[in-house]
Amino acid sequence: MDKAAVSALIDKVANKMQHLGNETGLQEECPISIIAMDTWEWAQGVGLYGLYTYYRETGEARVLDFLVDWYDHNLCKGLPEKNVNTLCPMLTLSYLAEETGREDFRSLCAEWAQWVMEAMPRTTESGLQHIVSGNVNKGQLWDDTLFMTVLFLARAGKMFGREDYLAESVRQFLVHIKYLADRKTGLWYHGWSFEGRHHFAEALWARGNCWYTAGVVDYLNIVDDLDPGVKLFLLDALQAQVAALEKLQHEGGMWHTLLDDADSYVEASATAGFAYGILKAVRRGYLDACYLSMGRRAAQAVIAQISEDGTVQQVSYGTGMGETLEAYRTIELCPMTYGQALTILMLTEVRRIS
Repeated sequence: MDKAAVSALIDKVANKMQHLGNETGLQEECPISIIAMDTWEWAQGVGLYGLYTYYRETGEARVLDFLVDWYDHNLCKGLPEKNVNTLCPMLTLSYLAEETGREDFRSLCAEWAQWVMEAMPRTTESGLQHIVSGNVNKGQLWDDTLFMTVLFLARAGKMFGREDYLAESVRQFLVHIKYLADRKTGLWYHGWSFEGRHHFAEALWARGNCWYTAGVVDYLNIVDDLDPGVKLFLLDALQAQVAALEKLQHEGGMWHTLLDDADSYVEASATAGFAYGILKAVRRGYLDACYLSMGRRAAQAVIAQISEDGTVQQVSYGTGMGETLEAYRTIELCPMTYGQALTILMLTEVRRIS
């Protein structure tokens, strides 16, 4: 696809996300809707980040207006309790604070970053406990946390000149790699319990894995002066993960929702996250160019899942910690903001290399 065609596709996917609702009528499990675009949760946070990336790529003023209006609307409604997932919208807000010069945006970022440092529950070894709306998940590390919370903490460190915030973001990446990266495969388990000292169902869940693939390349953008030894360590983890993904890519270009289970369905949001991280890592010299074809195949597979109205199909609903592998196989498919957003991120990289 040429740049113009990719831009038109990004516009279509972004427009659909801005108006996304629960058209399927799926019964939600989360206390706060993660389908509709107008609520404040992690799914919408990923969506906002995708839209902001689209704005930075195109300069479309109407997208910036939508973002600012979204935050103003939710601030007027009142924000939910702070947790790993409700922190996700703060990442985009940190960029908007600088973009608009809004002091109220900046103050809110300062307040929520301080909460992470001083009040957010911790696990053994000071990991950020994966507390979410409705569940405290005592003693649990989940791979989602890096994207949902730690990217914002790093941004706050840069915004406010707080070296302690940046150091904490480094520690969180290292402790999550320590307990979630599987030494045998290079892939990531969904979660770890310090309470029971186990990986729950030992699920090598695709979207959970993609939060590292997509998140680490953006983390290195945020913390551009990272200690060289730490940077190499994070990239070694990425290299190991991508090498394992190469062996498991479905012939159609996507990945199964359980990466090592060919009987589980292929899933588009994870594939988009993998494609984004791989393509960006190759472009920035973090991964060898031999992985470019894998990223392109994945991108083409996701593009094939975009319907005429811009809806990204074959996306699984929000996924809590599964006690069995069967729990992952039976998660329902439903258009989601993060499916749209990860596809937008992916398409921005496709556009850059077109």
